[in-house]
Amino acid sequence: MNLEGKVAYITGGSKGIGYSVAKTLLNMGMRVAISGRHQDSVQKAIHDLGFQESVLGIQSDVSSYDDEKKAINTILNKWGQLDLVLANAGVGRFAPVDEMSIEAWNQMINTNLTGAFYTLKASVEALKETKGYYMTLASLAGTNFFASGAGYNATKFGVVGFTQAAMLDLRKYGIKVTTIMPGSVATHFNGNEPSDKDAWKIQPEDIGKLVIDLLQMHPRTLPSKIEVRPTRPDLK
Repeated sequence: MNLEGKVAYITGGSKGIGYSVAKTLLNMGMRVAISGRHQDSVQKAIHDLGFQESVLGIQSDVSSYDDEKKAINTILNKWGQLDLVLANAGVGRFAPVDEMSIEAWNQMINTNLTGAFYTLKASVEALKETKGYYMTLASLAGTNFFASGAGYNATKFGVVGFTQAAMLDLRKYGIKVTTIMPGSVATHFNGNEPSDKDAWKIQPEDIGKLVIDLLQMHPRTLPSKIEVRPTRPDLK
């Protein structure tokens, strides 16, 4: 895919992996819309990214189909096309299953899993027009379960299964579908404060480079599921 002038939509794009992918795509000449639940954080991200003519900020909660549909319509009204969707928005609430609150469970299911479906449902017709690319940001937690991870594991196992089935459904339209499954990434996720001790973790910009590599692969080639790990054996 020639990336110059192509249009991407990244959910959860105001920080972390989503923000880094947005920056990478903008540097490659793409036009990028990012969304988040909070308008102030979206606007700060837009300011920090620069590229004012090529970037669009949208307030949207992926757990609302109406929000996601409005977001896609906003992008199409501005740029007239959609070539890449990255369903990146996600939350993690960790507790033993007998202590997990119903609120925490529902928040993760509604954001991580249902949100990925709503984002695709809202954008799929636009992606059919461009023979575009839909990607989900899952996790190694989508294949590896761990204590206190029942809710998070459930959503990420679900995202992996959802994305793989969607790949089979949509490739007849020329749409590529991939799920990216990182291990330890140096972000603020779950209250982590990145520091020098995280230097050997996967960095957010590494995921941005991976997205570019996927976009630039030959149209006949589809890596449908990618697991990404740090090289250090003591990190997951």
